[in-house]
Amino acid sequence: MASTTLESKTEHFANAPVPESETVGGWRVAMILTGFAISLPSFLSSAQISSALGLRQAFVVALLAGVLLCVMGCFTAVVSVRTRLTTYLLVQRSFGRQGAALVNIAIAFVHFGWFGVNAAFFGNAMVAGTQEVLGVSGPFAAFVLIGGVLMAITTIYGFKALDRLALIAVPILGVILGTVVVMAVRRYGIVAAPDPTPPEPMSFGIALSALIGGNMLTVAAMPDLTRYIRSAKQSVLGMVLSFPVATPLLTLAAAIPVLATGEIDIMRLIIGFGLGVPALLVLILSTWTINSANLYSASLSLTATFPSVAQWKFTMIAGVLGALVAVAGILDAFVSFLLLLGAIIPPIAAIYVIDAFRGNNSSAPVHWPAIVTWTVSAGIALLANAGYFTLTTVPALDATLVASVIYGVWSRNRGV
Repeated sequence: MASTTLESKTEHFANAPVPESETVGGWRVAMILTGFAISLPSFLSSAQISSALGLRQAFVVALLAGVLLCVMGCFTAVVSVRTRLTTYLLVQRSFGRQGAALVNIAIAFVHFGWFGVNAAFFGNAMVAGTQEVLGVSGPFAAFVLIGGVLMAITTIYGFKALDRLALIAVPILGVILGTVVVMAVRRYGIVAAPDPTPPEPMSFGIALSALIGGNMLTVAAMPDLTRYIRSAKQSVLGMVLSFPVATPLLTLAAAIPVLATGEIDIMRLIIGFGLGVPALLVLILSTWTINSANLYSASLSLTATFPSVAQWKFTMIAGVLGALVAVAGILDAFVSFLLLLGAIIPPIAAIYVIDAFRGNNSSAPVHWPAIVTWTVSAGIALLANAGYFTLTTVPALDATLVASVIYGVWSRNRGV
């Protein structure tokens, strides 16, 4: 009986539309999305971009990224409000049942990777906290594994838990980052020049692609959250209140102290400015919020792919696997990870958005036009990442444009 009750509370409409009684205002989802933007991985990517490009170019990159992400997010959000379906079910309409299983397993593993990134930040924050309080460095691997299990347990209770965590974490984290900026300006002034030896050298286009790639999974998996919004207008409002505002502000909050001090580690910055354990606790809460979202979307995809398995079981498995990815050292390849996301994720969203607006719904087990479009688009973006060929100098945009053109023409001519 207990198992049945748990499963009934945690399935969260994985295979059915969200009822109107469960919907919320667009600003509530905007708070969750802002929590994704104001996060430790976003701080790290913004810090690396700022070190490579300097304050002015980094801000321009962030502003462009915020606008582009908003535009793409509006498409996926409006589609989700119209259908009230999860990302998986939208993908299934475009790729076919077996094709969608392949795509969503890939998306789930990307979520595992993101979970690993955030779990690594969680472990680092815990290590910094124990060093600050006890004078000793705690066990990173143990912190990550225990934290991963606890995050998975939180995620079992789904969207409402995310909503409440975001409402607590986002405002406080914003205050902490603002305090770091003010203290950096007072102590060092504003430094606009890039670091002569940045940890990750990159061009303007690659920086923009990395920033877009770092948020594209959120855009592609947007229906998992935005299907809860009451109306299409509210969903657009949610997008406008999130990416175009949060992305540039977060970049400034990272660039100012990083360029002034030369330190890109947020934990060291916080301790160096004397903010101490309370601030570290808020950072831990922030990683908890975004990792709950990663597990939530991953478990939705896997539950829809394997409906005979309860969603909470996938959540627990994902928490453990993601923690192992963190312990294995995913932060060492962080920028490469972001560029990979910018190549493989945008075509998926472009394809299911085109089909949703055209009312297409494939009944084939594998819809090959979608699979071929995805493969070709991702391949072109990977070539752009490697410097062989580019259309816009931004690989993530290359992938989106190529997928939109190929699939838009193919679906119109074939009537799919």
